[in-house]
Amino acid sequence: MNKKRVLSIFLIVVLISVLSITVFVQSPEGERTNYGVLSLLPPILAILLAFLTKQVLLSLFLGIFVGALILYGGNPFHAFLRTLDRFMLGSIADSWNGAILMFTLTIGGMVGVVGKMGGTKAIAEALAKKAKTPVGAQVATWVLGVLVFFDDYANTLIVGPTMRPLTDKLKVSREKLAYIVDSTAAPVVGMALVSTWVGYEIGLIKTAYESIGLNENIYGVFLRSIPYTFYNIFALVLVLMLTLKMKDFGPMYHAEKRARLTGKVIGDDAKPMASDEISKMELREGIKLKSSNAIVPILTLVIVSFAGLWYNGYLAAIADGLDIKFYTWEGIRESFGYADASVVLIWGAVTASIVAIIMAISQKILTLGEAFDSWIEGAKSLVITCIILVLAWSLGSITEAVGTADFLVGVVSDSIPGGVLPIIVFLISCLVAFATGTSWGTMAIVVPLAVPLANSFVVNSGADASLIIATLSSVLSGSIFGDHCSPISDTTIMSSMASASDHIDHVKTQAPYALTGAGLAILGYFIVGILELSPLIALLVGVVLIYFIVHFFGKSVKESDLLAEQESTNQ
Repeated sequence: MNKKRVLSIFLIVVLISVLSITVFVQSPEGERTNYGVLSLLPPILAILLAFLTKQVLLSLFLGIFVGALILYGGNPFHAFLRTLDRFMLGSIADSWNGAILMFTLTIGGMVGVVGKMGGTKAIAEALAKKAKTPVGAQVATWVLGVLVFFDDYANTLIVGPTMRPLTDKLKVSREKLAYIVDSTAAPVVGMALVSTWVGYEIGLIKTAYESIGLNENIYGVFLRSIPYTFYNIFALVLVLMLTLKMKDFGPMYHAEKRARLTGKVIGDDAKPMASDEISKMELREGIKLKSSNAIVPILTLVIVSFAGLWYNGYLAAIADGLDIKFYTWEGIRESFGYADASVVLIWGAVTASIVAIIMAISQKILTLGEAFDSWIEGAKSLVITCIILVLAWSLGSITEAVGTADFLVGVVSDSIPGGVLPIIVFLISCLVAFATGTSWGTMAIVVPLAVPLANSFVVNSGADASLIIATLSSVLSGSIFGDHCSPISDTTIMSSMASASDHIDHVKTQAPYALTGAGLAILGYFIVGILELSPLIALLVGVVLIYFIVHFFGKSVKESDLLAEQESTNQ
């Protein structure tokens, strides 16, 4: 029996099962609020089908459709219509999501113009003078990812396209590029002192602390939580360690081996997330390559976005009645916390696009018509990404509607030992974030439950007060694990797109590294929760273990070692 037939039978069985079950558990007249284990079907089906078929669009759509079947009593006609109007159209209609779609297309347009001017090629050649090896290219990518710390979307869409020409030239696989880009997006922004995430995280912490009657400096609580965000820190260290030692393991080793020995940065059967409009653009003969043609628009994007977050947030804070001075550190922090990142990123992307077009015309590299054609071609390359984002958001809405996260959180008993709480909460956060593809949604659900639970151990069992911080951090860190590696996460999707990598290949090659980071994070929470030691000790133990894991389990991806291994195999 061939694979397609097996898959068809699998789909039929799943759909018939859902139809049969939902007819009995749900009447078409209304919606329940608790579907129990049935709520796991939509994300599990989407994730499983994505791995089996590599058809992300179909997998996501079927996941949404099955969720709608559960909601609407097994009526396929009704479920199909609600999939389209309530969930897909509803996702597009959301102002935040609409802004992200606009930002994504605009960034693609800017990259198209920059590429046509030869800006990205110039940067690649300039960096190649210093980063002449795969190690140098990967370290440069890691550093750039850490520097663009203020927003994960901006981070992904700046670092990937900027570094891709260089990593391609030095035979670094697209899978490895996507991994580095993904690992320096949410894990960095989630810990940044000033970022688009800070306001959201602080808001959740404030509400949770108020619910247990604790009156503390909430920003100070956030700062104290950073050393406990083990997954974020270990993810960053692991990337750097793998790069410096030039070793890999799991599917990533085979991807890097392919790139080094054959020069193929993607597999023969890969389907890159970004189309070839940008990469196939031919430069006009006689164009003088200038790094400034890429650096200036990118800096414009960064500066306008950073200043815009400050400005937008300041106005919002004033409108909310806060008396702050925008030039003080506290004023900057409050401003960033109140900023609407979706609006500000559009400001930055459109401004950067205008700057790029003006530069192209003023240098007589492109005419006005050619500049806009290049912008449109660049935007076209990201249409597939926008479609996937809409489907991913829709699946997130359907999982919320059927109560997937609530079910996962509810399986944890409140009778567990206090010291184990950070580990349990971390695991639950990982599962919820992986299944739903959203770190923010996971934080919003789990933080209000985890903080009071941790406080109850402190009050009733005499546990150390640091247990609250450790448990809070385990939610923030576990949520980012899912955001980092879930195939239906928008950040994971964007990383594949920005790196022009096959999405499923990116997820598969990154998974062993993400699981390694998660395993070490669990050890970290064991050290601080059960052994009641300092988080600095946990970090030190984790970093040492990362070194030994890479050293003993990693296999060299140096071209000379791979050639020697190949020659030995042939003999």
